[in-house]
Amino acid sequence: MNDRQRIIEIQTVTNQISPTFCLAKWHHTTIYLQTGETHSCYHPAPHKIPLHELAHNPGALHNTQQKISERKEMIDGGKPTGCQYCWNIEALGSGYISDRQERNSTIYTLQRFEDIKQAPLANVNPQYIEISFGNECNFKCGYCHPKASSAYYKEIEKFGPYTMVKNHRNDIDWLTMYEEETNPYVKAWWDWWPEVKNTLTILRVTGGEPLLQQSTWRLLDDLEINPLPNLELNINSNLGVKPILIDRLAAKIKTLKEKKCIKSFQLFTSVDSWGPQAEYIRTGLDLTIWERNLDKLITVAQIPISLMITFNILSVPNFKQLLEKILEWRIKYEYYKDPGQERFRNIRFDTPYLKEPLQYDINILPKEEFMGYMQDNLKFIEDNLVDLDKTKFGELEFEKFKRLVRYMETTEYALERVIEGRKDFYAWFTEYDRRRGTNFKATFPELIKFYNRCKDEQES
Repeated sequence: MNDRQRIIEIQTVTNQISPTFCLAKWHHTTIYLQTGETHSCYHPAPHKIPLHELAHNPGALHNTQQKISERKEMIDGGKPTGCQYCWNIEALGSGYISDRQERNSTIYTLQRFEDIKQAPLANVNPQYIEISFGNECNFKCGYCHPKASSAYYKEIEKFGPYTMVKNHRNDIDWLTMYEEETNPYVKAWWDWWPEVKNTLTILRVTGGEPLLQQSTWRLLDDLEINPLPNLELNINSNLGVKPILIDRLAAKIKTLKEKKCIKSFQLFTSVDSWGPQAEYIRTGLDLTIWERNLDKLITVAQIPISLMITFNILSVPNFKQLLEKILEWRIKYEYYKDPGQERFRNIRFDTPYLKEPLQYDINILPKEEFMGYMQDNLKFIEDNLVDLDKTKFGELEFEKFKRLVRYMETTEYALERVIEGRKDFYAWFTEYDRRRGTNFKATFPELIKFYNRCKDEQES
């Protein structure tokens, strides 16, 4: 049974509860301890975890009253507004697979499903946790936010918010940030850890940049002392930290695997294009260091690397070069296998589209000029698609990019929204260049005509 067939099969089962049921709302959680926020996937905006809910229940880091309300809405067949990303994909037709449907298939077990059927609104110790211990980070990606990057936070402290745009001003005066050492949410995490670790199957540490945070290393040391042999441990890293930290991580993960302290390990990293355009998108990225660190982790720790490609307006012109690099890496690293991962590709990628800020949205581009890039990229994937050949593209990768192309083809914003996005595009990247010493036109020659069109909109 291939991935698509399993997704369809599990969907018929989960539809017994409701056609909008999503197991992620129960068994997935991302928790940002630096701000005290949570959500169950990256599509809905995070919401605040009230400290009073944690007073007698550290599990309220996940089981907030807001989530319990959204679970009830799904049980009743409703569509929580925060989940609009998936409703958009499913509205394209039955030929398109949403993240909700995919996650249902990967999370599903009969026991989890039956437990929810019996007590749908009970507190849950989730199967999957993504945890951020702090916002310390050496990158400041344009579409990120100061609450997730200390480097970005310092930029806003120096220059102030981006007041020249309507979208993504990055104000910080409303933001309460907690220091890792004195954070009550970090304390709640370590209070919850002895209980929740016994039901976890996947733990993913994110940031900020987690390799710059002491809680990450405390966790790795704890796993060596108190093994969890059924745990899949994942870390999100920008791979742009000093090589000494990557070497330390590679050695630690090698030890954890050899001593069977964990079941497996995978590293997730982000890159949205290749060459100077990728470095422009993610300020702080040095591709020479990034590729060196990638090589070290694969060859020493023998772990798979997953690329989180946040597909945005700046990805469009040069995405094929990244696809070519993926095939190059797959040939180079196919033989460094994590035991138990033989059926998977060693270099993996996903292509979710960026919804906001609006100036990064692919749907403010003139479709008659830029759909050609998207179709060319889709054809390149299709021409190199051999599902059983781990050095080529897989069927699900093709399907996901196809839905992205279809989404861009069929999405028509109101003229006012398009103009707003284009005005912000010009104002944003003009200021971005001033603050960061970058040069948009020199870096994106394919977008100069569009840039000038946005300038005309801004000045009209």
